[in-house]
Amino acid sequence: MLADTLLADLVVDLPSAVRLQRLVRTLREGFRCGAVCLLRLEEDALIPVAVDGLVREALGRRFEVAHHPRLATILASRRTTLFPPDADLPDPYDGLVEQQFGQPLHVHDCMGISLHVEGEPWGVLTLDALEAGTFDDADRMALERYALLVEAAVRVSRLERDLRALRMPHQEGSLLLSASEMRDILGHSAVLQRLLRELDVVAASDLTVLLSGETGVGKELFARRLHRRSSRHKAPLIQVNCAALPESLAESELFGHVKGAFSGAVTGRAGRFEAADGGTIFLDEVGELPLSVQAKLLRTLQEGEVQRLGEDVPRRVDVRIIAATNRQLAESVREGSFRADLYHRLSVYPVAIPPLRERGSDVLVLAGHFLEINRVRLGVRSLRLSPEAEEALLAYGWPGNVRELEHVISRAAIKALSQGARRDDIITLLPEWLDLPQRTERDGSREEPKVLSETAPPNLRERVEKAQRQAIRDALGACNDSWAAAARYLAVDPSNLHKLARRLGLK
Repeated sequence: MLADTLLADLVVDLPSAVRLQRLVRTLREGFRCGAVCLLRLEEDALIPVAVDGLVREALGRRFEVAHHPRLATILASRRTTLFPPDADLPDPYDGLVEQQFGQPLHVHDCMGISLHVEGEPWGVLTLDALEAGTFDDADRMALERYALLVEAAVRVSRLERDLRALRMPHQEGSLLLSASEMRDILGHSAVLQRLLRELDVVAASDLTVLLSGETGVGKELFARRLHRRSSRHKAPLIQVNCAALPESLAESELFGHVKGAFSGAVTGRAGRFEAADGGTIFLDEVGELPLSVQAKLLRTLQEGEVQRLGEDVPRRVDVRIIAATNRQLAESVREGSFRADLYHRLSVYPVAIPPLRERGSDVLVLAGHFLEINRVRLGVRSLRLSPEAEEALLAYGWPGNVRELEHVISRAAIKALSQGARRDDIITLLPEWLDLPQRTERDGSREEPKVLSETAPPNLRERVEKAQRQAIRDALGACNDSWAAAARYLAVDPSNLHKLARRLGLK
């Protein structure tokens, strides 16, 4: 029975992400519906935590309650809300339910229930079907019973996170970060999850961190996460774009000046380091600092002091430094444009941010985030990707990384409207609107489009193996790289999973 399966998962030792994913999958099978989504309430938005039956990019969406009347109605009631098939309220999942042939069909049946944990609203659980009449009063009553088990599963997952947080002493005053803090860096790939776990450990150390990575990978978001997870999270995070500082004003901006220190200095002014006292300063594009300023920055790192321009007495500051660059600073040292001693001081703990092309299907999660932003911005009913557009996004090398993806999605949405798409329809973005090359290498280099022979279509075995590789990667990402948990997630024998992974070249 459905209740027995849900209860069994409550007492099994599973990673939280796997537990919640199994929960929505079990509910989808039990209610025989098209999709189930578990969403957490964060301020004024509902954020998907686990989905089954929706396209992968749905995980990147943030549903503003004010813009989704069905979700608002579900959230406002403690009982199950069952919408009639002819309800005129727009469904947030129109066009997002997985289809065998990729057709953007409308959701016809929808019901949901609000979830409460420790007496406070936690989120909602929604069930959707493509056939009218799938849900009836018996399903409505059943969902109210099962909601108690769902709330219990959420409590178990929260308890597990709290226990982990208790072992991290830097989390003063808050044992659990908010959903918005956890989701500002979107993605479920194994490489990203490993990096986030590494950052959470180094955040507590107060070490100077040097973030490196290509333009557009989101180094600022990683710096903000480091600050939030540190013991300085209640103090300010001061961001400085070193590339935007004119050489003549860089010293004053960073370290301050006294009245009359230079022409135009009519009053004294504290610099960014003093503003960050007790907190963190983020030096973005630190490789662009002029050599004259690099010397003063080195003194600050060594002595914990700053000296305002025109002042003789240094001032003590307690600041953690996070620096970022898209340049190879070691090469800049060899060229003489960056001080070697400063480089070594900054790179006490170097962290390389992976480019988007190395993050697998994270590109679809991020695309979903940008699709929802543009859906609201342009006032359209639903905005989704065609299967061919998904393939194009996955195949592209993304030399501009996440920033480029954001711009590609925005341009495609506008192009769809300019070519006759109606705002009250489900708008499916086609690959030609993305304006991407037909195919690229994963390292970002472009190659000529390949012409497939009509007599030699893609091999079925190759297609199956490709799907198997992706399924294993996704399971490992959801299970924190635990092969045993991934085997449970995929419902296969662990030894068989290891054999399959070796055959597919994943081990």
